[in-house]
Amino acid sequence: MTFDGSSLAQAIDECLWVRYDLLMAIKELPVLRQRGTCCALPAVDEDWAEERSGLLKALGDPTRLTMLAALWKARQPICICDFTADLELSQPTISHHMSKLKDAGLVESEKDGIWMFYRLRRDLAPGTRRLLAQLVES
Repeated sequence: MTFDGSSLAQAIDECLWVRYDLLMAIKELPVLRQRGTCCALPAVDEDWAEERSGLLKALGDPTRLTMLAALWKARQPICICDFTADLELSQPTISHHMSKLKDAGLVESEKDGIWMFYRLRRDLAPGTRRLLAQLVES
């Protein structure tokens, strides 16, 4: 018999487990409630949920929310260079955030020379406009 901790512990664990398993009475409990039989959830359109989650993910970053608020308040498109200067972030970082806002369908861009200018999409859904108004103007 060796006294190194691993082999002794393993032997004791096996003995306790076998003994515990043999002496324990197993009683099957009755199922009182099955999942989903109480009441059904109201119907929710999965496409709607997917669309809104994308919008909320885009708005979930402080930098993107700041950029969106600036675009909301601007009377004309904003150059990418203005975002980099005011937010003190690199151009690739600003472009990454703008890409997320574009993918969410919130902004559109146009190129003038070497610069990209951004503005809110003109055809934003009324619900999205109301949400942005509440976020920016409150």
